Amino acid sequence: MTDVFASYLERLSAEGNRRHIKSAAEARELWQLTDLASNDYLGLAHRHELVAEFLATATAEELQLTSSASRLLSLRQHSHQALEETLAALYGREVLLFNSGYHANVGTVSALAAMPRTLIIADRLVHASIIDGMVLSRADFRRFRHNDIESLRAVIRQNDDRYSRFVVIVESIYSMDGDVAPLAELAQLRRENPNMLLYVDEAHAFGVRGERGLGVCEELGIIDDVDVVIGTLGKAAASSGAFVATTPTLKEYLINAARSLIFSTALPPINCAWSRFIIERITAMSAERKRLARLSALLYEYCNPLNGGIESRSQIVPLVVGDARRVVAVSDALRQEGFVALPIRKPTVAAGTERIRFSLNASLPEEEVRRLISVLSHTEWS
Repeated sequence: MTDVFASYLERLSAEGNRRHIKSAAEARELWQLTDLASNDYLGLAHRHELVAEFLATATAEELQLTSSASRLLSLRQHSHQALEETLAALYGREVLLFNSGYHANVGTVSALAAMPRTLIIADRLVHASIIDGMVLSRADFRRFRHNDIESLRAVIRQNDDRYSRFVVIVESIYSMDGDVAPLAELAQLRRENPNMLLYVDEAHAFGVRGERGLGVCEELGIIDDVDVVIGTLGKAAASSGAFVATTPTLKEYLINAARSLIFSTALPPINCAWSRFIIERITAMSAERKRLARLSALLYEYCNPLNGGIESRSQIVPLVVGDARRVVAVSDALRQEGFVALPIRKPTVAAGTERIRFSLNASLPEEEVRRLISVLSHTEWS
């Protein structure tokens, strides 16, 4: 009965694509190295003084470890509502919490797609959670070429007479290529099309971009042109959970239609209270954001010319190797030099684009980034 699964695993091993969860011992060993794999972009996850300050000031209600029910049933709502209100004040719109970025995208995309005569149009490189939301909705969807506005326009023209509304979905910063969506052009396209909704996943930009860390939409001054903004709290905010910033009508609609919200136990109050505590400090961390931008520019100046057209312009910098076994070997070589930089293989990226994904954070010493570049320049990776 299990032979078919064993055969599948053997094939993954032969291809160099089999994965495993690190043991506690392996993780402890890696803690001693320079971490270039996590999404702790502002370096806050290990700021112990922040944890101490939070624990010293939090109330007993905020320190509760479980909600014990979904948002629609739980009596423990104070911390959730306080966090939503904090984010709503920053974005100037309503905010709804979800348990993770995956929950937020799956629930929101599938709910939006459920309305009659709706076509979802997504960038070809959007995250798996968005794709899963489209598939689970069983609604019509199309894909357009990555970051190609003319390809998107063509899809809209080809379907204009068949649908009442289009939901265009992009990420502001793409998690594998590290490049940035043409959001100014997308905002203009939305202004030209009254039957279009613009949906922007800012998972890898929240905390990192914009004057107050609200993302690329804030950086470009186009928050009001975006109908749905997704932000996650498990990356730069060093917490867990996610949120949707949107209109009052769409918030109420999601409360009634997003299955990942309705049928999931809500985040523990302590997570919401910690997120609020961190976000109130992130808004003033412009020095950390500028430092991260400088470190990122240093690395992508080296990597971009080697990546066959991928133009990273963020704290996520890939180095495309193009072979599953070879990318694992490069990762192992970097580990020997003191760097944790993990191999990314299919199905996360397409076969032939296997890469090392460097994920920088603001706490990295500049000399470590320069040492990494020196190591790469002497490593046989291509």
